Order: sequence, then structure tokens, then C-alpha cells
Amino acid sequence: MTVFGITPLVSLEHLADRNGKLAGLLLAFAAPLVLPDDELTALAAQFPCFIPEGLDDPQAWLAAGWKALPAQQLQRINGAFDKNALTPNAAWLAGDWPLAPPVKAVGAQAASRALALQLVQLVSNDADTHEIEALLRRDPTLSYHLLKVVNSLSMGSGRKVGSFAQAILILGRQQLRRWLNLMLFSAREGDVRSPMLLARVAVRAHALEMLARETGMGKPQQEQAFMVGMFSLLGVLFGMPLPEVLAPLTVSDAVAQALLERQGELGALLVLVEAAERADFAALAAQLPALPLAPEDFHRVIGESHSWMLGVATDQGQAHG
Repeated sequence: MTVFGITPLVSLEHLADRNGKLAGLLLAFAAPLVLPDDELTALAAQFPCFIPEGLDDPQAWLAAGWKALPAQQLQRINGAFDKNALTPNAAWLAGDWPLAPPVKAVGAQAASRALALQLVQLVSNDADTHEIEALLRRDPTLSYHLLKVVNSLSMGSGRKVGSFAQAILILGRQQLRRWLNLMLFSAREGDVRSPMLLARVAVRAHALEMLARETGMGKPQQEQAFMVGMFSLLGVLFGMPLPEVLAPLTVSDAVAQALLERQGELGALLVLVEAAERADFAALAAQLPALPLAPEDFHRVIGESHSWMLGVATDQGQAHG
């Protein structure tokens, strides 16, 4: 999902292993292909990065740490994930299968995800800390991960955090909101889509935030841009129309307009990132000048967003590298 210029353009696609975990990045490009730059060389040093088989003059990419991906090892899936339907040689899975409707959640899985969404609602509505704390106590998994992330942040102070109220105070409302949004997409038992959805939504959120900054928007709009990226796949996650998922949340008109109509400044940024996900090079070439945004700046933003996503996925145990 990385852009180098109006022409040529290149894009990165997320690859999963046979268990559905994020495992690599695959290059897509609009001819003529350019040489790898520092951003893509750095990504290849962090994570398995592949060029498609038959690429003309691949030596520069191989020297930059990229690997050739044999066509017979790649299986593209655009429907629901079915491990029993995988071909024997398929080591890498591509396609839009993470966007397929979820298997109906039951029991503890459904209750846990419902509680997580309630927490997002409370934080979005700026509820009192004691209300947030009371709900956290009902989900051991969320509670554990919250205390884990806050204790890691406070290691330098030499103190351990032992209460939810203290954790919320240390993390702050903005970071708590971001953490809860990410936790919605983290692995849930029975939902094989979770690792790849987390990867996609993390790239979207960070890219939108940085693009808002690059195009001159202020801090409040940058935060809204991050929220747009995170909320844009909630309907996919829950298997519900997005307006229904958003209904209980307090979001600004700009955020709602971007999410539901792809309109406004934030909507234009979301459309741009979605075009990059699809490797729609014609749309990218048309939209970048309208922002206006230099192609090299968009390239840098998307490269950094993938690096940020890899850190998130690794922290959540969602990636194999």
C-alpha cells in the first residue's frame, strides 16, 4: 500500500499463513516498476516482504531484503476462510476473506465482544471513570491486557499499577480510546478474521491520522482521522450495518460523514487509503493532487503506517515474522 509517484505506483497487500495470521507483505505495482527506497527496505528488515514471481529485473528488490514468492505457494481467497479448502502447496493466503461476514458469535465470545463495544461507547461518551472500571471488571481478558499495557508504560517509574482507576488515569482517555478500539479487533476465539482485520484497521487508522497532519489539519482533526480509520471496519467486525454499530456512539458530524458517506476532508482521506488497499492506481493518481498531497509524502505515510501496524500486531500476538 505504498505510493512512489503519480506513475509508477506500488502497493502492499497483507498475507496470512495457513492459520490466518498475518505473516507477510506482498508487492503490487503499476508498470513501470520503480526501485525500492528506504521505506520498503526498512519494512523488509522488520517482516517477510515478497515480490511476485516473474518480476522484471528483481535484483534490486532481492538486494533490499525482499524475497520472491512462487505463484504455487500463494492462494487467493475472497469468500469465507475454510482451512479444509486450502491447497496443499499454499503457504501464503491473500484476498478479501477477512472482510467476509463473521461466523455467528456464541457464548463467551459474543459476551466479551459486546462488553468491549460497551467500553468503547462509554469512553466515546466520556463516561465517569467508575462506570468504565465497573465494566472492565466483567471481562478478565480486557482487564488483563489493560493492566499489562499500562504496567509496561509505567516501568520507568518503578511502580506497578494495581487498580483499573489508576490504569485509566495513567493511560489517559485518548490513549484508552485507541487501546480499546484495537482490542476490539484483537484475536477472539472462533473468529479467524481477527489478525488480518487488526492489521488492516491499524494501517488505516495510523495512515489517516498522519495524512490529516500532512494535509494541514489540526490535532483534533488528526484524532478524528484515527477514529475514522478504526471505526470504518466495525460493521465488518460485528457483521452488522455500520450505522447500527455507530448509533450508540458519540461521534462528531465530520466523523459520521466520513464513515457513512465518504464525504468531507476525512472522507476523502478514507477513500484514498481504501484505494491503496485495492491497489487502484488510477484512483490514487487522480486523488493525490486533489488533496493536495505529494506522492512521496503519501508513500512515506503508508510505509510508516505499516511499520506501526507491525508493532501493534506483534504486541497483540497477531503476526508471525
